[in-house]
Amino acid sequence: MLNFLSGALLDRCSNLRRDSEWLRVAFHDPAARILCYCNGEPLIRGGVENPEPIMLNGSLNTEVDISRAIFLGVEDGAPVFAVDSQRTEDFQSGELSAGGVPTDFREIIALMSRPAGALLAYGRALLLWHARHPFCSLCGSPSAVAEGGHLRRCTSEACLAEHYPRTDPAVIMLVVSGNHCLLGRQASWPENLYSTLAGFVEGGESLEDAVRREVQEEAGIEVGEVVYHSSQPWPFPSSLMIGFTGFATTREIRLNDSELSDAAWFSREEIATRVKERTLRLPRPVSIARRMVEDWIAQDG
Repeated sequence: MLNFLSGALLDRCSNLRRDSEWLRVAFHDPAARILCYCNGEPLIRGGVENPEPIMLNGSLNTEVDISRAIFLGVEDGAPVFAVDSQRTEDFQSGELSAGGVPTDFREIIALMSRPAGALLAYGRALLLWHARHPFCSLCGSPSAVAEGGHLRRCTSEACLAEHYPRTDPAVIMLVVSGNHCLLGRQASWPENLYSTLAGFVEGGESLEDAVRREVQEEAGIEVGEVVYHSSQPWPFPSSLMIGFTGFATTREIRLNDSELSDAAWFSREEIATRVKERTLRLPRPVSIARRMVEDWIAQDG
């Protein structure tokens, strides 16, 4: 079973990214679809109740510079691109005159089909990476989009360094001990919201070691065996959440840093009861954290 935001139903066509002439023609193909974003958020019709992503038709994007477009791939024979702008007016023409508004992607994920959500997440991750990396990290010169947006190349002839979109690996883990799992919360979260523990992988660290370190740092719990669960792209802005089940070898909780305001062991029965009573909130249904908790609850114990 795929997590939300994964499983985009398109061919990424990496072999076509270097063909600038093909990209130019494809961008203006009437069959092309161009996803529209404003400052990293998708333009949506219908509001958060019935979100419909705005897509330019290839014949309507004559005012859009192809150098700003990111090639995502081909779906059902049609090339798919993503374009970002800081002004919604850039997209208000032709069939788009009905308008659309930039909408917080987190608010609409659960209301979208899995393929649509995955496609929007893919475009968002690339566009945000470009927005945050306009200069070469080696020499400081401006960098330019290349290979359909899957590369930035330094414009300095003395450098010409190539920079590829990065994804930051983060481990997210459900720590279990018998019929109990460990959940924690941050002070800034809504009342009664608890979730799995998570953290970024550090340099020179395996995923399993990152699980053990993060749990020990945040809750003082020692973890032995670590078993892979699943993964989820999380473009807020550029993470890959890699899920694990960690089997605790100790039970005493000691909050060691300021990241968590509370952590506790919860039995399956307690989670079910408290969720029903609304004294416990779990993460969003579209998150890998929620799926990990629900998968564990569904087990026999």
